[in-house]
Amino acid sequence: MRKKEFIHYLSWTATILAILMYVSYIPQIMDNLNGEKGNPIQPLVAGINCSLWVAYGILKKPRDLPLSIANFPGIIFGFVAFFTAL
Repeated sequence: MRKKEFIHYLSWTATILAILMYVSYIPQIMDNLNGEKGNPIQPLVAGINCSLWVAYGILKKPRDLPLSIANFPGIIFGFVAFFTAL
């Protein structure tokens, strides 16, 4: 396998795993909505961090779409987990 091909597959594998990591907030969100509030700090920091990475991936030339796509769910799930934990 060529290096360029390997990097391509590596980037998309990391993208899928990052999305799964942020989707894993769903159980915490459900617990928060059921009254079992979790700590809001970690999801808040994750949401802010992901916002910065998405902006970076979109604004850099050339764009880094796998980076932006991987971090976009972190914005949604991070901030939802934060707000439901309050």
